[in-house]
Amino acid sequence: MIRRIMYEVKVKAKWVLPFYLFAFLPSTATAQKLTVTNTTVNCGRTGYQQPVTATFELRNKGLRRLVIESVKPDCGCTAVEFPKEVGVGDKFTIKMTYDARQLGHFHKMAAVKSNGSKNPVYLTMTGVVLAEMLDYTGDYPVTMGDLLLDKSDLEYDDVNKGDTPVQEIHILNNGTTKMTPNVMHLPPYLSAIVKPETLAPGRSGTISVMLDSEKLRDYGLTQTSVYIAKQLGEKVSTDNEMGVSAILLPDLKDFDAAKKDLAPQLQISATDIDFTNFGGKAKKTADITLVNTGRSALNISSLQMFTGGLKVTLGKRTIDPGQSTTLKVTGYADDLSKVRTRPRILMITNDPDHSKVVITIKK
Repeated sequence: MIRRIMYEVKVKAKWVLPFYLFAFLPSTATAQKLTVTNTTVNCGRTGYQQPVTATFELRNKGLRRLVIESVKPDCGCTAVEFPKEVGVGDKFTIKMTYDARQLGHFHKMAAVKSNGSKNPVYLTMTGVVLAEMLDYTGDYPVTMGDLLLDKSDLEYDDVNKGDTPVQEIHILNNGTTKMTPNVMHLPPYLSAIVKPETLAPGRSGTISVMLDSEKLRDYGLTQTSVYIAKQLGEKVSTDNEMGVSAILLPDLKDFDAAKKDLAPQLQISATDIDFTNFGGKAKKTADITLVNTGRSALNISSLQMFTGGLKVTLGKRTIDPGQSTTLKVTGYADDLSKVRTRPRILMITNDPDHSKVVITIKK
């Protein structure tokens, strides 16, 4: 009898012990994970008593809602802004604002306590406070990190074959270290010169970008993207992307003064479309009438869009004298809200007075 009881105890213990051990193991189903894109943000230069803000990008990669218990800065000179709860898989930001009431370099930290990590996550903002700091935002409205620029895109309009127009980008080093600005991913028809080659903190410079029209393949619109780097070897991203567009006009020398009376003539009902109000709908359509009032056939050789978010349909590309056609333009509310440059439609024709027609879209 005693041996039987001892055997049963051993058997039960064999199953009960692992069960209790398993109960105390951490569950992967409830594990929480908080990730930070960059734990340190360099704010560059700011002026005395001109508060500066660092924005940190974070994400809840856990399997349950993230609860942020506190974000505690290391001194009262820094204010913080953060959400209390974050959904599963959601991205969010935490902002630290330094009051800049002391001159010189600063190094401020904040501890983030949450259910997303066992230990606090530390965020750091750095920079320098100067006695005098000019406000460059009016002249350099585009920000690419510590590099400020006076434009976000380049446009070469009304280019004829053989032209070599130059666009200038004025830049400013708003950081605390030297830069060697350069332009990356230039296509064969573009070239760039940066002066000076090295840009000291607080100094300005110029990027001259030249277009060689002989290397453009087609008439009408050609678009590309280049990337402005602060240092050689910098990675490309949407943060340092600059759009470039060029419009090459067709050669209409055949229509000289003597033959101009025989040329086609375009009459267009509108060159502006208002897509500012979709009335809660996903898309909106507008019709534009094109009439040939000339004495020879009007040919529409190119019909292109500067941005996404639009769809165009043309009734016919060749319009005989006295005839007309309809250009149907459809705008998509969600897509148009995301475009960074001005939505436009380009039309190239053989009318010597209207070889280039641009239809602007208000959004």
